[in-house]
Amino acid sequence: MLPSQPLLHAAVFALAVLQAFASDTFIAAVYEHAVILPDATNKPVSPDDALALMNKNMDVLEGAIKEAAQQGAHIIVTPEDGIYGWLFTRETIYPYLEDIPDPAVNWIPCTDPTRFAPAPVQERLSCMARNNSIYVVANIGDKKPCNSSDPGCPSDGRYQYNTDVVFDPEGKLVARYHKYNLFMSETQFNYPKEPEAVTFETPFGKFGIFTCFDILFREPAVVLVSELQVDTVLFPTAWMNVLPFLTAVEFHSAWAMGMGVNLLSANTHNINLAMTGSGIYAPDGARTYYYNMETEDGHLLVAELDSHPRLSPPSPPAVKWSSYALSIKRFSPNDHDFEGLIFHDLFTFTELTNPEGNLTVCQKDLCCHLSYKMAGKQEDEVYVLGAFDGLHVVEGQYYLQICTLLKCKSTDPNTCGQPVETAQTKFEMFSLSGTFGTNYVFPEVLYSGVQLASGEFEVLNDGRLISTTRPTKPVVTVTLFGRWYERD
Repeated sequence: MLPSQPLLHAAVFALAVLQAFASDTFIAAVYEHAVILPDATNKPVSPDDALALMNKNMDVLEGAIKEAAQQGAHIIVTPEDGIYGWLFTRETIYPYLEDIPDPAVNWIPCTDPTRFAPAPVQERLSCMARNNSIYVVANIGDKKPCNSSDPGCPSDGRYQYNTDVVFDPEGKLVARYHKYNLFMSETQFNYPKEPEAVTFETPFGKFGIFTCFDILFREPAVVLVSELQVDTVLFPTAWMNVLPFLTAVEFHSAWAMGMGVNLLSANTHNINLAMTGSGIYAPDGARTYYYNMETEDGHLLVAELDSHPRLSPPSPPAVKWSSYALSIKRFSPNDHDFEGLIFHDLFTFTELTNPEGNLTVCQKDLCCHLSYKMAGKQEDEVYVLGAFDGLHVVEGQYYLQICTLLKCKSTDPNTCGQPVETAQTKFEMFSLSGTFGTNYVFPEVLYSGVQLASGEFEVLNDGRLISTTRPTKPVVTVTLFGRWYERD
């Protein structure tokens, strides 16, 4: 006699839980999705047409989820905007939204789809998780009615939120997060009245979740890691790459290293908007990542991570980011400092005129020190040491302190700071440090072709970012990206 489907599912789920409990590691997956976008319109489509578009995207995501599960993944993260796209008005996005309840209601949409208002997207995501015995993380839109008794209620009588949801391997809704730091183009959404710090426990560690632009702000990002002590952060994103510091794989890998946690970053894929770059990152570097500006295809990444990265291997002592830089005398003064823009921020630069040496460049309270030795500098390539200490004010306002060694776009100093993807000059060694006023500093080394330098550099406890081997590829940037949350 064959067991019934519910009994069989329960047995499979119980076995998966026991296997997860028995291991100090887990298998993570992220999917970079080439989103199928709706037709441009100034008028709302019908709910049926909205669902048809979302089902096309969910057909693709379901294939990725099945493949990830077959490869043994315990959890998969899909991108921000991955189910319906972007460029909506407040009115045109409305047919795509569902009312997402608080996870405390203990709801499995797959088995009880009519318990709340019609929720076909949540039902399908729940079934994807349940049918494949895997945690599924997705980004959808939440709608909440309000009335005149609420002074913040919008004139159309509803709040609309950019929302992440998590379904466990039984299909139960276990997490809901409303994005707090909206990007400047997200006028279709409201931000919650208070920032949310959303966590949930799994057999393989404590997880937190936030979305895209949130990663640059103290709430919720630092709160989750420093105060709530999550092991792993789930990160749906729609990240437009901004060289030389904020390319997705570069900055997200650096953030995981600087914060000492796992980061599962799932990006949308749209090369016309320079959207690509997903990865599975650990505190010791990228376990796997993907960056492709050549093809239109999505891509699945799968890798193993430590369940509790703070404990395994034993965490090194906290880095004192300014210790070394404050202890040394300023290297020989520069007669040829000049200014240049990087992403609208005015840096102070000095050129590396010799094949090896020591340099210092300062701006306000930040002095950046560099020791280096080039391995055959190319005559047509110019490198500079740069410093920025101040308030960034373009797509948001936040304080930065940045020390960077970077290749200029050409031999014209006016091009220093402009986006560069390729280089020919290699370095035999480098050591970069700065007099940072913050403990939140993210180390980045980017090689030619937007390749990460995993395993080829380290950060010493005194705050020096150093090469540990002779770099194997030409260097584009070496950066200490300081986010001065304390001044916000």
